[in-house]
Amino acid sequence: MEKKKVVLAYSGGLDTSFCCIYLTRDLGYEVHSVIVNTGGFSAEELNTVEKRAYEMGVTSHHVVDETENFYNTCVRYLIYGNVLKNNTYPLSVSAERVSQATAIANYAKEIGAEFVAHGSTGAGNDQVRFDMIFNILIPNVGIITPIRDLKLSREAEIEYLKKHGVDMNFEKAKYSINKGIWGTSVGGKETLTSNLGLPEEAWPTQVTETEARNIELTFEKGELVALDGKRYDHPTQAIQDLQAIAQPYGIGRDIHVGDTIIGIKGRVGFEAAAPMVIIKAHHTLEKHTLTKWQLTWKDQLSMFYGNWLHEGQFHDPIMRNMEAFLTDTQKNVSGKVFVQLLPYRFQVVGIESDHDLMSNKFGSYGEMNNSWSGEDVKGFSKIFGNQVMIYHKVNSEG
Repeated sequence: MEKKKVVLAYSGGLDTSFCCIYLTRDLGYEVHSVIVNTGGFSAEELNTVEKRAYEMGVTSHHVVDETENFYNTCVRYLIYGNVLKNNTYPLSVSAERVSQATAIANYAKEIGAEFVAHGSTGAGNDQVRFDMIFNILIPNVGIITPIRDLKLSREAEIEYLKKHGVDMNFEKAKYSINKGIWGTSVGGKETLTSNLGLPEEAWPTQVTETEARNIELTFEKGELVALDGKRYDHPTQAIQDLQAIAQPYGIGRDIHVGDTIIGIKGRVGFEAAAPMVIIKAHHTLEKHTLTKWQLTWKDQLSMFYGNWLHEGQFHDPIMRNMEAFLTDTQKNVSGKVFVQLLPYRFQVVGIESDHDLMSNKFGSYGEMNNSWSGEDVKGFSKIFGNQVMIYHKVNSEG
């Protein structure tokens, strides 16, 4: 009898390794593994993952490089919006999961798979993101989720894989690490508590830089185009180079506490040096080049955009509407931003821009102005507060 074809979202980690063995050996499916690279894998790592997939019995293995598309369709808007979930988390994994699920759905259509499978648990956000996007894009394809359905712990998965002769670094597998161009998440026993921090060895990048370093970021219409004067063909290259410079300082490490889509609280560690530096540098440039009301409305729409993306709703057409607004706000967000890197922290020093609204042609804050008189301000102040003055007079008890 012909085996049923399933596309497995595969990373080579503990959860997807379990799924691979379970689907092929226990359930007898024809498994086609797919790894979606959003900027977190080197060529060597991709080769290792492919070799492991075939050792576990897959019929085929496919790599989808989504790095530039992930930036073009998602990351650029997170930068335009200075998006930090709960003022902390740059949506490192949340955003890439949407891109990965979309790419996997497209591949499942391409090869005519009857099922798709993923290694999400029943407690987090990823199960909703993957399931929902599959239901939107490939509604007639069945979804298989072994880890969730069997209610497995990481310890149980390790025991299962050992029993089936799988050789992998199980000590490292105690931590769930997801790496992409927009940051790396780290989950482990400590993040399941409310009081424990991650040990130093759990962080993927160790701190090796101790001397202060000054860097220069160049933005054009809101996009990072150059680093220390070196221009790039695509912003993804600039992000990766900045990550290599800033990550060894331990910059961008934190633990995010947030509300999951399914209504429970969750904690996750992350290291995202480049995203944090870029967002803060970009936001500083915006504060110099945008008007008060542009900044005000951007803050409101960006918060909604980030929350809706976090919950996997990338394909909602309202997202395209907000992206159009965010893009339009970036027309004058061009210039250089100067940043100092230090161990475990960084400081935005200042900016240079032809669009700087702090231009001293019109006066300096706290000093003399060149465009209005003291009498102008007296009249403006009286009119500006006129309605509130009337309110207090009408409603005064005295």
